[in-house]
Amino acid sequence: MKKSMCKPALYIAILFVSFFAAQPAIAAVPGKGDGLKCEYLINPIGIDAKHPRLTWLLNDTKQGASQTAYQLIIGTDSVAVNAGKGDSWLTAKVASAANLVSYQGKDLKPYTKYYWRVQLWDQAGNKLAPSAIASFETGLMDMRNWKGTFISDNKGIAVNPAPYFRHTFKIGKTIKTARAYIAVGGLYEMYINGKKIGNHRLDPMYTRFDRRTLYVAYDVTANLQSGKNAIGVLLGNGWYNHQSTAVWYFHQAPWRNRPTFCLDLRITYTDGSVETVTSGTNWKTSLSPVVFNSIYTAEHYDARKEQPGWNMPDFVDTTWKGDVIPRSAPSQNIVAQSMQPIRNVEEIDTKTITKLDNNLWVFDIGRNISGVSKITVKGDSGTVIRLKHAERLNKNGHADQSNIDLHYRPTDDKDPFQTDIFILSGKGEETFMPKFNYKGFQYVEVSSSKPIQLTKESLKAYFMHSDVTPIGEVNSSNQTINQIWSATNHSYLSNLFGYPTDCPQREKNGWTGDAHIASETGLYNFDGITIYEKWLADHRDEQQPNGTLPSIIPTGGWGYEWGNGPDWTSTIAIIPWNIYMFYGDSKLLADSYTAIEKYVTHIDNLYPTGLTTWGLGDWVPVKSVSPVELTSSVYYYTDASILAKAAKILGKQADFVKYSALAAKIKNAINAKYLNSQTGVYGKGLQTELSVPLYWGVVPENLKSKVAAKLAERVAADNFHLDVGILGAKAILSALSDNGYPDVAYKVASQETFPSWGWWMVNGATTLYENWQIDAKSDISLNHIMFGEIGAWLYKGIAGIHPDQDHPGFKNVILQPHFVPGLNEFNATHDGPYGKIISSWQRTPTGVTYRVTVPANSTATITLPAGKAYLSGKPLNTTLPYKATAGSYVFEVK
Repeated sequence: MKKSMCKPALYIAILFVSFFAAQPAIAAVPGKGDGLKCEYLINPIGIDAKHPRLTWLLNDTKQGASQTAYQLIIGTDSVAVNAGKGDSWLTAKVASAANLVSYQGKDLKPYTKYYWRVQLWDQAGNKLAPSAIASFETGLMDMRNWKGTFISDNKGIAVNPAPYFRHTFKIGKTIKTARAYIAVGGLYEMYINGKKIGNHRLDPMYTRFDRRTLYVAYDVTANLQSGKNAIGVLLGNGWYNHQSTAVWYFHQAPWRNRPTFCLDLRITYTDGSVETVTSGTNWKTSLSPVVFNSIYTAEHYDARKEQPGWNMPDFVDTTWKGDVIPRSAPSQNIVAQSMQPIRNVEEIDTKTITKLDNNLWVFDIGRNISGVSKITVKGDSGTVIRLKHAERLNKNGHADQSNIDLHYRPTDDKDPFQTDIFILSGKGEETFMPKFNYKGFQYVEVSSSKPIQLTKESLKAYFMHSDVTPIGEVNSSNQTINQIWSATNHSYLSNLFGYPTDCPQREKNGWTGDAHIASETGLYNFDGITIYEKWLADHRDEQQPNGTLPSIIPTGGWGYEWGNGPDWTSTIAIIPWNIYMFYGDSKLLADSYTAIEKYVTHIDNLYPTGLTTWGLGDWVPVKSVSPVELTSSVYYYTDASILAKAAKILGKQADFVKYSALAAKIKNAINAKYLNSQTGVYGKGLQTELSVPLYWGVVPENLKSKVAAKLAERVAADNFHLDVGILGAKAILSALSDNGYPDVAYKVASQETFPSWGWWMVNGATTLYENWQIDAKSDISLNHIMFGEIGAWLYKGIAGIHPDQDHPGFKNVILQPHFVPGLNEFNATHDGPYGKIISSWQRTPTGVTYRVTVPANSTATITLPAGKAYLSGKPLNTTLPYKATAGSYVFEVK
């Protein structure tokens, strides 16, 4: 199960050296289509899209390799598709370099597996080898196709134990295929004949339950058997039945109810007949050993209440007296969960164990993570083991939660924060790992009511998060920079659970500001489009009719009244725009267009001057506080600008004119009030006041150099240290490096004294913190992503990898590397929609060697620093960008 998310620096260095050393020996291989995905997933099962998006890339190592045409072959017969025949959609040879196409064939049928491949032609018109065959399988496609009934046990929301459900049925024919579809209000684990189905955790993903319910599909063909079979379902509360109490009032959510589910098990036999086993009142139910479960706090498990074999066919369930009742569906919008699931991605061994008392131990896993611990122990029946999870220890070596329990409002002592409770059965060696919870922690304090024996091997931890594919790597000659990149990625992943969160311990809330600030960091490093598309659907579910959005999404109702100004809820515009830039896919912009328009129009109605005071401002600043009106108005301008650009992309010319004028009005209003055009200073000339207008394009073109110079002076006056909150931290590094001061930006980024990212690293951080001050009295979570823009800046500001607005999705890569003083080597890769982009530079005795790889079917615009530069020994004119086709290049810069 182990999988490294951030490879050690030495390994990455070897990887890069080996790659480039081997370049001359690599022979060109025949090209073909590769990397086929449907809805950005590999061979997905259970999709509802009527026009699913199909993507691929050209796998061709030849210099200048490009695609000049494609043909799609799609059908229900894999043999026919392999032979080049498609009964669902067979396109002509389409003269196009596109590698993203929406299905436009015959209407897709539910419950159907479609096979597809792509045939490509290269830049010389040669027909390449066809791609391997991929597949996608539709789900129910329409709510009216559900046959099962939503059911629950006849218990109320205050009942703590999680319910078991079981049902038996017989199979007397030969099975061809079997699929299980399950929609749930709450969380679940599903079993067939005793085996857990799938390796997902915390399914289904959290949504506004009364507006959208997700279902998950599984191939269960191999799990069924001839004769008697049993299905078992265990339901957890999740966010649906929030029994813990905190300041966010999730226990008062309008959807709150006892968990419920609907199941269709659709079996297709070899004789062509179909049988569907469904959920209904003929099922049986009982309470489980999961005696309490809260997504917010922890899980309690009483092993004495176990019922071995409860999910097996021959289990005697005559004592299961509970009433199964039909329930209304949580919402009238049940759709497929088409996204990367949450998994236990990495298993982590205990690093050290410390015995504090006869029955008290502290386990240190060596790093801060989101996830769960698993304990294996032997003891007497009734022994109560408590596992208290924390990010730090106090002076006495005990787990210290004082930095993360601020917002918890318990009503009694029965629900301790981040503390699992495991009651032993006494039947030999026992193992416990929570099913319906996760935490943020590095340390686990284990206490026992009776004597037990524990070793370092008794406890393991699991790093849990949405299992998005890593698509970026950074490595440099500065170990602190490498640690910052790794810590940023670990914080990003720790806060990705089907939606982006602020922290995995104290809140688990979808704070909008944190998420848009970190979105580029996520997109450079991970293939996260499916998570963001789901989360923007959550935005549309939560938006008020007048356009208002809450500050946390999803929400049980909290957040419409605080924290939701444009500096935070600009997620509605910024994230669809970033997805468009990184993937070249306008679907999310189109899906969100009306919501963006409603939001921008609402602000315009509230603040007709173009200036808005609505917002939280530069949250958690070092010392200086910038005006909320300035920062919020800049984000309002950004939203209006994105709306105008989206209108143009989507062919809405009248809207383009309208919102371009609105953006210009906002920009002019900001500059009229805050910009001194003589001095080039905004406001008082604070770091945030100067960097935010620069970064977001508010500064007039003829004054950019003057404002950037003032920013560089301000940073120098602050001893090249940060004096910003999260909005300034988003802007400052790129504001400097994009405007002639990459050396100053690098000085700030690489600092190791307070306040800086490096200050956290040298003090032992493995994730990013919530506060520049390590010993702050508040805002001191040790696993936050809101200062995470530096993870994106390493790609942008040093490697110089940028998407091109005119050719998005890295169809044309903009490369503007900065060979900053104090750094001897920097290597970055990003796997974009066309393949792997490499931007790598190393200092030599005579200058800098800069190595570039441009993927097949894409181009690059390369801007090198002014001076002497050579490609293959030939001098280049560095006053003009170098236009590169696909291939690998080595530049020598003197």
